Amino acid sequence: MIRKAEARDASSLAAVSIEVWLSTYLREGVNAFFADYVLSEFTAQKFRDAVGDPNLSIWVSENRIGIDGFVTIGSTSTPPLANCSPLEIMTLYVQPRHQSGGRGVALLQRALAHCRSMGGERVWLKVNAQNDRAIAFYLRHGFKRIGSTHFVIADSAYENFVMEADVRRAVD
Repeated sequence: MIRKAEARDASSLAAVSIEVWLSTYLREGVNAFFADYVLSEFTAQKFRDAVGDPNLSIWVSENRIGIDGFVTIGSTSTPPLANCSPLEIMTLYVQPRHQSGGRGVALLQRALAHCRSMGGERVWLKVNAQNDRAIAFYLRHGFKRIGSTHFVIADSAYENFVMEADVRRAVD
């Protein structure tokens, strides 16, 4: 079931974020640098604030037990490249054990429908340049790589691809 996030979802959204971020990006162990980042970035309070932010829309995938994924869309994002829309898919996270079960596609479809309902024609996102699985997912669903930018934590930068899709096109 896909539904709009509510303030009561904040701690679940934080927990899913931590799980997905750690399992995606930290494959060889967790050091203090990344642990401090994750624990300060993915907090229930930040998600409560995000749910209440009129410039953000968060949609959750919920099974009979709880939330197993979510997508966040920003409507006033500052694009990293010229000619990008202000519409950004800021996060699309699905718990690893629920990936490949259609939840990611359902969340992406909901995000694109939301962008269409706002009158948007295009949406962009950033994806880690080493996240081959996510890149392949977005390419399969109509996104095209249009450039690169960097994700910065403290004084470290990590290459991210900027990808864009036409929201008027249905996602398979």
